[in-house]
Amino acid sequence: MENKKRKVRAHSLLAVMLLMGTVLAGCGGGNNNAPASGSANGEQANAANASAEPSADPVKVKLQLKWVPQAQFAGYYVALDKGYYKEEGLDVEILPGGPDIVPEQQVASGAADIGVDWVASLLASQEAGLPIIEIAQVYQESGLVLVSKKTAGINSPADLKGKKVGNWMGGNEFELLALFDKYKLDPNKDLSFVKQGFTMDQFLTGELDAASAMTYNEYNVVLEQGIPVSDLSVIDMNKEGVAMLEDNLFANADWLADNKETAAKFVRASMKGWKEAIASPEAAVDSVMKVAEEGSTSREHQVTMMQEVAKLVAPEGFDLEKLGYIDEAKFKQTADIALQFGVIKEAADLAKAYTNEIVKMAME
Repeated sequence: MENKKRKVRAHSLLAVMLLMGTVLAGCGGGNNNAPASGSANGEQANAANASAEPSADPVKVKLQLKWVPQAQFAGYYVALDKGYYKEEGLDVEILPGGPDIVPEQQVASGAADIGVDWVASLLASQEAGLPIIEIAQVYQESGLVLVSKKTAGINSPADLKGKKVGNWMGGNEFELLALFDKYKLDPNKDLSFVKQGFTMDQFLTGELDAASAMTYNEYNVVLEQGIPVSDLSVIDMNKEGVAMLEDNLFANADWLADNKETAAKFVRASMKGWKEAIASPEAAVDSVMKVAEEGSTSREHQVTMMQEVAKLVAPEGFDLEKLGYIDEAKFKQTADIALQFGVIKEAADLAKAYTNEIVKMAME
């Protein structure tokens, strides 16, 4: 009899507890606690909250540039300024580059997740064993030229013999090394190949016979100093057949293996930024000038740069919907030239050098 009473009391107590749990669950909709209406529902709610919480916090991504803030990187600054990264749930930090910063090393070391540099430098770094892989191609043509004053007598690359030629080095020199090799010029014997500053002062003062210049930057610096186009000679890497793909996005391979979706979101937002920068160069420069070091440049110079950059990112006839895709033929040409002219010692494994997987994910 006593056992029977205990069972009745136990069942009654259980019923009361279940009833209280139901009431509490109904009152708990306005707070963050999991409902107490049953273990199964509570576990499901906890799981839902756990999966939702990470997405509420933006994912941090660090982008390492190859140089200081300027229109060369306008698409990324537009994406940041307009909130395109934020829309993708990303908290992007854009790290400026400089003369002593090699983006490949920064990304390989984990100091940054994604970097911007030229493909030739990427290939050389990959051969050196750095765990990096290209995930998107932004610039479709090379903007590198060698500029000289006509008084220097440099009418063709062959005339560089015995001249003092400058380049910024640090991975920017490979196209020139290919040019020298094509014309059988030993940079250590046939000419003086020196590290060039970033102001064009060495060229303007006559210290350099020929200086490296990007069509969107240094070349315009020379023109802004009052030297007319008619007084200059230009050696174009594209016309000489030694042009290599330049600004691309590459990632730390180990980071990428665990963050493909994050990388795709970053690429999608970045390409959106680039398309807007090309369509509205003036507005793009507004975004750049917000982060450019005060007194380091002028708005006029950046507008000109943006206009020239647009020609490299989207050459005449280029389908902007394909922006970011890595063209196999162009990449192979870059890799072949790199191998032929000694930038790399062994043929690049294209399957490991780049991937279009991230761009495809971004465009889905």
